Amino acid sequence: MDGMSTARTPSVIFDLDGTLVDSEPNYFEAGRRVLAAHGVLDFDWEQHTRFIGIGTRETLEILRARYALDAPLDELLAAKNRAYLELASASTDVFPQMRAFMERLSARGVPMAVASGSSRAAIEAVLAGTGLAAHIAVTVSAEEVGRGKPEPDVFLEAARRLAAAPADCVVVEDAPPGAAAARAAGMRCIAVPYVEDTAEDTAFLAADLLFKGGQREFTAEAAYGWVMGGA
Repeated sequence: MDGMSTARTPSVIFDLDGTLVDSEPNYFEAGRRVLAAHGVLDFDWEQHTRFIGIGTRETLEILRARYALDAPLDELLAAKNRAYLELASASTDVFPQMRAFMERLSARGVPMAVASGSSRAAIEAVLAGTGLAAHIAVTVSAEEVGRGKPEPDVFLEAARRLAAAPADCVVVEDAPPGAAAARAAGMRCIAVPYVEDTAEDTAFLAADLLFKGGQREFTAEAAYGWVMGGA
């Protein structure tokens, strides 16, 4: 776990779902409800995991085509967002070591952003409800850029809003598309796989710091030390 090679002040860009918060169960349930309302009754958790790291709109585009749904994409998107916000407002858990990591960075004055495939409403609701909003200067939804992950757009927009050079940014990600997007953006990446079976994915193996055991292996101390090692 070598330190970063630059002495410039880093900026840290977090993915939200599966990285900062364990929201995937809520997204699965929201998607399951929407699909069930349109007669799709066999969508299960294993299928859901294939879309982790991909934006909500892109996910629904694929599922709409796969199941030949007649409903307009925007209607499906609105329904899923409503269901997700209802579930998220009831319960969203922050990964404890991620909260500790963010608090240590905040205390050091490190600029931070969240760049997510979720809607802006979902991002803001989760950050406010968990208390993480106090540490975040910038949020970017994939709905605000041209292309979602694995394209780099959402991370590049976060860097622009932070007034930071991409080379001075560190991305924290839980899914291969996000890790690939970070590399495409020219940013360093801390990879914390949400699905441990994906730890050998080439996008993760190319990450600058990989916690193969995911959240059970990740520690705030190790991540903070690596990020600040060159600052």
